[in-house]
This record gives sequence, structure tokens and C-alpha cells, in this order.
Amino acid sequence: MSLYRDTGIVLRVHKLGEADRIITLLTRQRGIVRAVGKGVRKTTSRFGGRLEPFMHVDLQLAEGRSLDIITQAETVNAFAKDLGLDYAAYTAGTAMLETAERLVQEDGEPAVAQFQLLVGALRALTEGRMTPGLILDSYQLRALSIAGYAPTFDGCARCGLEGPHRNFHAASGGMLCDDCRVAGSAAPSPFTVTLLAGLLSGNWASVATSDERSRREASSIISAYLSWHLERGLRSLTHVDR
Repeated sequence: MSLYRDTGIVLRVHKLGEADRIITLLTRQRGIVRAVGKGVRKTTSRFGGRLEPFMHVDLQLAEGRSLDIITQAETVNAFAKDLGLDYAAYTAGTAMLETAERLVQEDGEPAVAQFQLLVGALRALTEGRMTPGLILDSYQLRALSIAGYAPTFDGCARCGLEGPHRNFHAASGGMLCDDCRVAGSAAPSPFTVTLLAGLLSGNWASVATSDERSRREASSIISAYLSWHLERGLRSLTHVDR
């Protein structure tokens, strides 16, 4: 049985048999990994508490036929402890975990950029650097960008004409000029477009000056854009406390 080590964030868990769990992780070197945590539901388990959603762990795993087996787990960052005390941060974090699981391929390839982005976003949530909803929106835009779906906010997504433009169309990849506008395009305010660009680039000084109306409109646009590329919405978004 071949052993390997990796670091990961626990995305989801579900029961297996009497005392085991299947743990879904976003790992640095192998992307999405689904592995068995044997006996982790027992009160005597050595590392059951380290294999809960949001936990950042260093792992040793044994390769299996269908599912790998977790043989060791050491805590790197106990994000679960802090997020469990803040409902808004917890619900935003839950949406991040679902986003990561849906965007990263299960192909055994490294997912370093997605992994580092998720760790940074969870750390920002626990430290309260910005309101949870804004951190979530920024995370989702950046995760989409890493996955190859970066939206365009400064130029026309179809012809490349420099903006600003006033038409947003998810299927077209972002903002459209009036000549390229298609039916079903949204018409966000200029303040919302500026906010979206700031969330994508990480310009937090610009984001901090945004008003509540622009934030609501930006969240709606990001949700629509994410749903388009995932082909269905995230279940966890309905619980996010904005």
C-alpha cells in the first residue's frame, strides 16, 4: 500500500458504515481527494476532530482502489473553531467550500492556486478583514478566474472595445458594449461595475467605498455568472447571511 503526504482543506464529510466517514478535501498536490477516515466518528478517535469542514490539515494517506485512506492528520489552521462563532462568516465559508469542490477537477493534478486562494479567503473570514459577503464575492470571482473563466469588466467581452460599458451578459463573459449587447443583458450601475472590478483585482480600498446597493447588485451578478459556468447554482448560497 503506497503512502503519500499532502495538505488540504476539508470541504465536506458524510457517514460511512458505523464509525467511518468519507472526507472530501481540496489538496495542494492532488486537487479534489475523497478519502476514508476510519473510526473518526468514535469518541476515542485520534484525529476525528481534525477532519471537519473548514479544517486545514497536513495529511498522510494510503492509496486505495477506489478511495484513499487517511492514516494521519495534523492541524495546520483550525478555521472551523473561529467560523463556528460567526453565522455570517460561517455561511460565507460554506459557500466557498462548495465553490471549490465544484470548480476543481477530480483529475489528481495539483491545484496549488485554488488551494492557496481558499486558505487565504478562510483566513480573511476568521480575521474579519472585510464583511463576509464581500470576501465571498471576491473569492468566487478569483476562483472562477483561476479555473479559466475570468470575467471582463473593463472592456467589451466580445469585441474588446475599452469601457466603461453598461451591459453585463454572463454567457458572453462579462461587460458588453452597446453594439455587442444581446438580449437578456443586465444593466448594472457604473458603481457596481467598479466594485466588481475591485473584487476581482483585490483592490480593497475601492471595495471599501462601495455602497450597499452596489454590493447587492454585484453579489447577484457574481451568483449568475458562477451558476452559468457551473450549469446550476450553489445550494449553500441560499443560506448566506448578507
